[in-house]
Amino acid sequence: MSRKYKFHNPTAAYFVSFATVYWIDVFTRAEYFNVLVDSIGYCRKEKEMELFAYCFMPSHIHFIFRSKKEEPAKLLGDFKKYTSKKMVQAIAENPQESRKEWLLWMFERAGMKQSNVKSYQFWQHHNKPIELWSTGVIKQKLDYIHNNPVVADFVNIPTEWKYSSARNFAEEDPAFEIDYIGFLG
Repeated sequence: MSRKYKFHNPTAAYFVSFATVYWIDVFTRAEYFNVLVDSIGYCRKEKEMELFAYCFMPSHIHFIFRSKKEEPAKLLGDFKKYTSKKMVQAIAENPQESRKEWLLWMFERAGMKQSNVKSYQFWQHHNKPIELWSTGVIKQKLDYIHNNPVVADFVNIPTEWKYSSARNFAEEDPAFEIDYIGFLG
């Protein structure tokens, strides 16, 4: 990984993006999105995560977040580890999941390619953190996050996507509460 994509400032807010292995569209059911929502809640309460913006897409996630404990890499690693276990469990236990065997096989296959993975690998390892060092950069990343479902042609306007902080910013029935971003909120 290049120096450009590392957590250098432990007190800073960061924009991160991370995807499922092979960019598999996993987040296609409400119960899978709920795993992410519950995991965010846990990290905010127990791991002191501040979450300022988000968008959950079928195969990837975007966040703007900060670690109050000044450990952004550890916080994100904990989130990914926890959601990975919960998602594999949710898929394995879902009687309605028509792709269950294929999904689990793909995660197992990805895990076998990594020496540091014991069984299933759900997330790709990189996060591409970008430190948010100016108002202009923050606005650019907010626009990118909120317009991601529009660019993907899932919705016509950002607030139509249920799992996006665009709804929080517009005060339109958000999926969950986020932290106040200050001068932009």
